[in-house]
Formats: sequence, C-alpha cells, structure tokens
Amino acid sequence: MNVSRSGYRVFCANSTSACTELAKKPLLEKTLGVSLLRSAYYELLVMAYALKTSCAKNIIGVIPYFPYSKQCKMRKRGSIVCKLLASMLAKAGLTHIITMDLHQKEIQGFFNFPVDNLRASPFLLQYIQEEIPDYRNAIIVAKSPSAAKRAQSYAERLRLGLAVIHGEANHSESDMADGRQSPPLSRTTPGHTGLELPLMMAKEKPPITVVGDVGGRIAIIIDDIIDDVEDFVAAAEILKERGAYKIYIMATHGLLSAEAPRLIEESQIDEVVVTNTVPHEVQKLQCPKIKTVDVSMILAEAIRRIHNGESMAYLFRNITVDD
Repeated sequence: MNVSRSGYRVFCANSTSACTELAKKPLLEKTLGVSLLRSAYYELLVMAYALKTSCAKNIIGVIPYFPYSKQCKMRKRGSIVCKLLASMLAKAGLTHIITMDLHQKEIQGFFNFPVDNLRASPFLLQYIQEEIPDYRNAIIVAKSPSAAKRAQSYAERLRLGLAVIHGEANHSESDMADGRQSPPLSRTTPGHTGLELPLMMAKEKPPITVVGDVGGRIAIIIDDIIDDVEDFVAAAEILKERGAYKIYIMATHGLLSAEAPRLIEESQIDEVVVTNTVPHEVQKLQCPKIKTVDVSMILAEAIRRIHNGESMAYLFRNITVDD
C-alpha cells in the first residue's frame, strides 16, 4: 500500500514505553502498509486535540489496556474515574476507540462514540494448545467466583474441566477506613432528634477452598489483569496442596507492578503468560517465568477494517459473551 494513497496515518506517543513497544511491532506496520509517525512529546489527549483542530476526519485511539478500567464502579462514596477518562477522550476529539479485554464490558456505555473491545482469548487459547505439554490433562481455574464466567468460556472451548477458588482475603485497614467513624460536627437542631440508620452486618469472609478436583492435573488460572500477585501466589499454594502438579496463569494485561516478578519467581507458579498490551520487558528480565503473546496483528487488522469500512465481525468470530 502506498503511504500517500492510504488515506490515514499512524501516530504514537513517545512519553511511555507502553505506546512505543507495541507500535513498533513489524506485524502492525506490515498489515497497515504505512510507516509509524512518532511524536516527540505529545500525550494522547494533546495529540487528539491537535488532530481535531487540524480537521482530521476521524481520530481513532488504540488503547490496548484501558487505564483506570478497574475504577468503573462506585465504591462507597468514591468517584468513577473510568467515566471521567471517557469524557476527557471524547472532549479531546476522539471519534473511535480500539481496546482489548475491558475489565467490565459495561465500560463501553461510558462513551458516546464507538468502542471496539477486542479479545485476547484466541491468542491465549492457541498458546495453551501449542505450548503447554499434555494440556488435555489440565483444568481451568477461576481465582474467584467473579472470574468463573471467563474461566468457563475457556474450559468449554478447550473441552476441559472447571474449578473455582472460593474465599477472600481480608481487606487492609487503609481500604476499610473511609472516615465514617470520625465524629461529625455538632449541629443540634431544636425539635429534631436525628435519623437512626439500621445496623449493617459486616461481610463474613469464608475460608479459602477449591470447588472442583485438581489432583494430578495441570492448573491454568484465567484472569484479565495481573497486577498485585499476592492472590495468585496464594491460589497457587492452595492448588499445590490439592494435588496440582503444574500451575499456569493466563491473563491479558500483565501490569506486574512492585514486587510481582520476585514473588512469582519464589512462588509455586510455573509460568505466567500475558499479552503485550502492557510492556513488561524489565519484569521478564527479573523473572524468566513470565512469557509474552503478541497481539499486534489483531490491533492492526482492526485499524485497517475500520478505515476501509469493512465488517468487524470477523475479529469476533468464536468469541463468547463471557470472554
């Protein structure tokens, strides 16, 4: 494809390696047939606004890992940061977004323009089938009941069994302290006794247990984001106690922050497989157990199809609603 006749250009912000590492993939430039144009200092919002004021016909934001995607629900009296980010992107001038495996699919409703939420499951399923020896003896594991639907989707397509880890760790004190125990300002109103609220029962944390037989099996834990790995390490220990002889973790977004590489290296986990939606080369140097699956091909194909007005349904074939 000739660059001058393609009708679109691909820009990349240089402020973070998250942008440049994925954008430099040869498959992306080969599929699109254009060279990557890098900006020396523009952030996404500034770039979008600059293109908008330059009368660009369409501005498509490719955000494989959508930031603040976990902050998509109101917790106590907190803010919904994901909604704020969606409003900012629209105000800056974006007309379309391509992302991958949103933490909650309902996030798409925060936007007033189209959002294509691609899936990494075909790539991760392919990895399981090609790179895990004797995967037929594996069992798919959900780290929590909330992850059971995603895990079940993998289990059905691989024709494997399903296990669920049930139980929660206690919240930290900083998470529980929200200021509600602080004494309110004294405001006495004559004739008003105040409203007595009913006493709410505290949530009781059940002991961690495994629903399903993992004895003598390869355990494959499925999730969308792996950031703090304490829960995964604890899950791996329980699965080992229940007889699993190998433990894999499959996730789309490998944030792997803080001490995650060291904790993984010292744990019972045999391998952590994530896509390259988030760069993690430094973490891989610290922990050889971390493996990467390239998803640049599907991102490039999504850009090409949107620009040419082609159907996006091809990219969602064999995708279930629970992915």
